[in-house]
Amino acid sequence: MKDRKLHVLLAITESFIQSASPVGSKYIIGRHSFNVSPATIRNEMAELEEEGYISQPHTSAGRIPTDKGYRFLFDTFQNGRIEQEKAEEEFHKHYTIHLREKTREKLFDAVSLLAQVTGDVSFATLPNNQQTIYLGIANVLKKPEFYANPAIASQVVEVLEKDFVSLLNKIDTRDDINVFIGEENIINQFQSCTLMVAKYQVNDYHGYFGVLGPTRLRYAYNYTAIKCVRKVLES
Repeated sequence: MKDRKLHVLLAITESFIQSASPVGSKYIIGRHSFNVSPATIRNEMAELEEEGYISQPHTSAGRIPTDKGYRFLFDTFQNGRIEQEKAEEEFHKHYTIHLREKTREKLFDAVSLLAQVTGDVSFATLPNNQQTIYLGIANVLKKPEFYANPAIASQVVEVLEKDFVSLLNKIDTRDDINVFIGEENIINQFQSCTLMVAKYQVNDYHGYFGVLGPTRLRYAYNYTAIKCVRKVLES
């Protein structure tokens, strides 16, 4: 097939794929630079129709590709670099979004499970942003330390909602699970609490998760609970 006729077939097919509407010669000439007369384009379209690559629906003056036309273009361009690059780019973009959403779902499940198991505040930092998800504030508010001093609980919530991620980045978290008891916390608002924090790695995303509670929490129990949840989270 000569180049100009091939380009006319491509123009018709690409336009039809995008719009699902029959394509006329005026539209092709207006959208593509063929540098030939409208009569020439109409002649090319007539030849394509005669050869069975395009057809004319009864209710329209435009043309649409036939199965033969699709087959010809697929066989000709299935290894085309531009379309391959477009498809690969779109795949990776959507796959990245998919993995991020799956990671978020896993983190929500992990935080929920950890709050239920420990009865303390559980938290996790979300991938690719500065946000933290947390559950179990109601658990903590029922405990005497916080019930008697709601201002402490309020400060804890404030930290979790604002700059918790940046504060975690300043903490030495080289150990498998890091435990900061009372005054060991560099976060002033947590110095009446114990912070147990671990790193996670899920679908190429990483961050922190853990437990926050009063200094009298069950250390070995919570430590083991975090290990169990991380195993599920990273599976």
